[in-house]
Amino acid sequence: MREKSPNILFIMSDDHASHAMSGYASRINETPNLDRIAAGGMRFDNCFCTNSICTPSRAVILTGTHSHVNGVTTLASRIDNRLLTYPKLLQTQGYQTAIAGKWHLGQGPQHWPTGFDYWCVLPGQGLYHNPKMVEMEQEKVVRGYATDIITDLSLQFLEQRDKSRPFCLMCHHKAPHRPWEPDAAHALMYENTAIPEPNTFDDDYSNRARAAVEAEMQMWHLTERDLKQPVPAGLSRAEEKSWRYQRYIKDYLRCIASIDDNVGRLLDYLDAEGLAEDTIVIYTSDQGFFLGDHGWFDKRFMYEESLRMPFVIRYPREIKPESVNRDMILNLDFAPTFLDYAGIEVPADMQGASFRPLLQGYRPAGWQESMYYRYWMHRGGGHKVCAHYGVRTLTHKLIYYYGQPCGQPGTADEPREPEWELFDLETDPCELNSVYHDPARAGVVKTLTAELERLQAACGDEPA
Repeated sequence: MREKSPNILFIMSDDHASHAMSGYASRINETPNLDRIAAGGMRFDNCFCTNSICTPSRAVILTGTHSHVNGVTTLASRIDNRLLTYPKLLQTQGYQTAIAGKWHLGQGPQHWPTGFDYWCVLPGQGLYHNPKMVEMEQEKVVRGYATDIITDLSLQFLEQRDKSRPFCLMCHHKAPHRPWEPDAAHALMYENTAIPEPNTFDDDYSNRARAAVEAEMQMWHLTERDLKQPVPAGLSRAEEKSWRYQRYIKDYLRCIASIDDNVGRLLDYLDAEGLAEDTIVIYTSDQGFFLGDHGWFDKRFMYEESLRMPFVIRYPREIKPESVNRDMILNLDFAPTFLDYAGIEVPADMQGASFRPLLQGYRPAGWQESMYYRYWMHRGGGHKVCAHYGVRTLTHKLIYYYGQPCGQPGTADEPREPEWELFDLETDPCELNSVYHDPARAGVVKTLTAELERLQAACGDEPA
């Protein structure tokens, strides 16, 4: 470990879409404390996940490997905690490591967190209020609101740490995951405000694959538990759809407001303790989320709102304030980047790459201009989204819905005929019109199909 290795404060939420952050020009939200991170460092506009669902994304982040390599392909998968992870490597090089909050990678001796000096996590998805938590394998109930509790535990670790050594703290929030239960302090936010509906709210899924038509995550699929009250009588269908959206999106934003307040607490602590200059601060989410976009909630699809992750990072010693980067980075790249900053050689079997050069203000030769995505949980998990894989470049996206469960846990034995979609992201950024069958796009289809095959082979995955 090199002299004066930086501290790492890695804050991650669950299902926080970038278009619900004011730093990303959100139409619906203000996040002043999250914006403090971006103002003091860099905002990435093209950060993507390789599998848009909670458990697999977390495994990718920890291991720096694709889902088919680390074995965590679906929500029903569990991590083998013997796998090599970046916290283990940091720990062996003198870092104090801790995680507080959401783990969601399994329970029990083979799945609890390893490579941490301290951990206290929610079992499974966890509760918003008075959650059960597991601290170093000891179960307890903690009174309070999950977002506050996770921040309290993070601050407790920072207070009690060995101040002669660098730390890596993963503060991982449950919020704003479904069922979007706000705390008392934010329960009445937006009470008399109408949140704007997205431009694609009334998408009818024409000119697209049948997979979009069949997905069960429209406003009609929100339950009474989600909405917190019965649907009022006498509404037209259009009125009910809008009512459902308002109930959903306001609670979602209220949960984010609590995250923002608690991020402010952590940033204030770093300032008060003189740690800000020596600490890399990251805020991200495990994937994106549909905020009424295409009439949906949830994630899973390779469409932009689901694929794109917010990612802001601050490190005053190296990152220029108020920087914006539009190069492509992946959740696969987080672990190699953290190791790079710690002065630790990145293992050869990690499949991502350090984007530290981008943070320093230059783009290395050969930096990625395309990415491979695969969603494995075929029509499982309650939303009936078909398994698919694809390639995204800086200008286009090709998606193949292969329609098979492939023996993965948590999938449904409901085969579908294969389908393809192609989107021109420059002329159709909202992905409303697949042009896969347009004869004029045959050359693009051929080029992207070859690139998909190249990426799939390079990462060691096999075609369905």
